[in-house]
Amino acid sequence: MPVARPESSDARIIAHVDMDCFYVQVEQRKQPSLRGQPTAVVQYNSWKGGALIAVSYEARKCGVKRSMRGDEAKKVCPQIHLVQVPVTRGKADLNIYRSAGSEVVSILSKKGRCERASIDEVYLDLTDAVENMLCNTPPESLESIDEEALKSHVLGLNKDGSDIESGVRQWLIRRDADHRDKLLACGTLIVAELRIQVLKETGFTCSAGIAHNKMLAKLASAMNKPAQQTVIPLSSVKELLGSLPIKKIKQLGGKLGSSIESDLGVNTVGDLLQFSEDKLQERYGGNTGTWLWNIARGISGEEVEGRLLPKSHGSGKTFRGPQALKTIASVEHWLNQLCEDLSDRICSDLDQNKRIAQTLTLHVSAYKSGDLDSYKKFPSKSCPLRYGASKIQDDALILFQAGLREYLGSFRVNTEGSQNKGWAVTSLAVSASKIVAIPSGTCSIAKFFHTQDPSCSSAKQSHEQIMQGSVPLLPLRSESHSVVVPTESQIGLPETEYSITMSSLNQPEENLKTWEDQEAHNVLAENKSPSLPSGSRSCLELNQTELKMEHSRTEEAKIGNLVSNLERQQQKRKTSKDMGTSSILRFFKGRNNSSSQTLEHGDTRILPSSATGQDSQRREAWKYRNDEIDPSVIDELPPEIQEEIRAWLRPLKRPSVPKHGSSIDHYFSPTKNT
Repeated sequence: MPVARPESSDARIIAHVDMDCFYVQVEQRKQPSLRGQPTAVVQYNSWKGGALIAVSYEARKCGVKRSMRGDEAKKVCPQIHLVQVPVTRGKADLNIYRSAGSEVVSILSKKGRCERASIDEVYLDLTDAVENMLCNTPPESLESIDEEALKSHVLGLNKDGSDIESGVRQWLIRRDADHRDKLLACGTLIVAELRIQVLKETGFTCSAGIAHNKMLAKLASAMNKPAQQTVIPLSSVKELLGSLPIKKIKQLGGKLGSSIESDLGVNTVGDLLQFSEDKLQERYGGNTGTWLWNIARGISGEEVEGRLLPKSHGSGKTFRGPQALKTIASVEHWLNQLCEDLSDRICSDLDQNKRIAQTLTLHVSAYKSGDLDSYKKFPSKSCPLRYGASKIQDDALILFQAGLREYLGSFRVNTEGSQNKGWAVTSLAVSASKIVAIPSGTCSIAKFFHTQDPSCSSAKQSHEQIMQGSVPLLPLRSESHSVVVPTESQIGLPETEYSITMSSLNQPEENLKTWEDQEAHNVLAENKSPSLPSGSRSCLELNQTELKMEHSRTEEAKIGNLVSNLERQQQKRKTSKDMGTSSILRFFKGRNNSSSQTLEHGDTRILPSSATGQDSQRREAWKYRNDEIDPSVIDELPPEIQEEIRAWLRPLKRPSVPKHGSSIDHYFSPTKNT
């Protein structure tokens, strides 16, 4: 759904850089003999020679189109070279092209905020760079202008057919130009310089569009290819959009664009100018109506997001015609292949970029044979993502089974085995999304059980912990830090231990531990390590990773001290018989340790579960009445402990048993004479 965003009042300079038939260029760099030859990159399969995903300009001149299959391309152009995309796990492996695209991004990002839109296209916000250039070295002060910049296509310029380069030179160095046009001129020079640098360092050519927003920049980059750049001044926007087909605009190429054409009887973007904003809002809703009104005038407030890394990772495959999957076994086979590929990519992202994906989503296209409702869309399903190929495979299969039951309209459908219920799958895709960066300095507390060094573990250690699932990522939130801690069973604490055992109740230094230590122990004591259930529940009880805030080395040392104290106290506990027990209730006022009476309702008793045998006889139960507890002390506790204490103090509900004489009949019964 399009989103209407107001355009900034300040002038922006946005560039859209689009690589020229990028997949072919990557293959030509690997095999220089292909340069200048009609070439196409094919995603091979046995049906008609595979699908073409990139066609060189030499092959296009021979009539080859991307919509063709490999066999058809050979008939049209017998001398064409078909280069097959590498295949891994039965599907196309695009890693070589992703890596080549990253080379280009690393060069472009040096000049401004960079958003990687796909493998072969990038948006650049050059506003700061052009303003700096305009202040320090404006175009009119330059002794010479690069030839590549003089080849730029400036929309609306040289309509009379005069010398193009001369006209562009005059446009670039105008002293009486409006401020926005001067910024565009600086952007033209900067983009030309970047394109030359990309060609020099990678061997790839690219085309570019320079304008005042993303929408116009993308339109401009496609106007003159290959290896050229186009500029759209504000004065030429109306002319451009006046003849531009509706479906050329991003987000108008599908059903919404078709609806606008049929409902409003328009063919071009400029035709929308005849409709008021109220009229468009009335027909298409407030947001979409405003967006259409803005688009007709070349207005777009969409920002360059400043993203060098992808927002998600995905792996998919299509199964056309007779290749459609019709059994659970065949679906499971391909899900396993796709999930292994996805697992490799998210683990590589974790190692290289210190990012963790949080959501696994399954997308399926399918049809039902002999059913009038065959157009019904197969529902997409999501669940929290667990690292490890086998875990992702298990969860993806469960998601498919749940989606299939919903798609077939019956929750009683048997989704096991190889039985076919009249359905067929034409595409499968798994994706990992909601990717977040691991805060710098975040590490696992588990390292303190092997070394006293408070420095954080390496990325490799973090990766191994996530992959093996040995240390679930349980976020511990506080105002000052966030750390990842293991469960009780992993650090060797007794499972029933509730309070921290001190060496003596009479030592104030140990009794007065910081709130951070108390909070850390609270997570250690309460977060038991769950066993992963089988079946569909495994998707609902996944190990989520929520890493929110950084913690300093000083705070890590506090956690280290806590662990050291725990180990030391465990050792002392074995050798000493005169040890006391302390819990969080030591902070309450009005303790009465000597009482041994039976507690009435409203009392709170804390007994250490490890106090058994002779040792338990030496320990006294701490007795507190609700009215003896100072509420101000509770308010100073961390939120997690506040909830726990208030739960202890909450009055228990008494059974509602009617007392003798409490019913209405009692008042109407005859009075007995005594």
